Amino acid sequence: MAVRSAERLRAAEEVVDQLRDGLGVVAVTLPSLRDDVVSLASEAPYPLVDLGCCNLDTALRLAAVLHGLDSA
Repeated sequence: MAVRSAERLRAAEEVVDQLRDGLGVVAVTLPSLRDDVVSLASEAPYPLVDLGCCNLDTALRLAAVLHGLDSA
């Protein structure tokens, strides 16, 4: 069970890094972006990623980026 938890933690950390890097490319920073450590202790097969809170300006930038992807 410890190996499985370690693998899940590593995967969660990697995806948080990927999200942070990808969002940084489009100048969006989610200051609370992190893996949810509490969910790693559960029996669920996948940990949760906490996207956290952001201010209105960040939310507007994120919405604009997503809208741009919709138009592509």
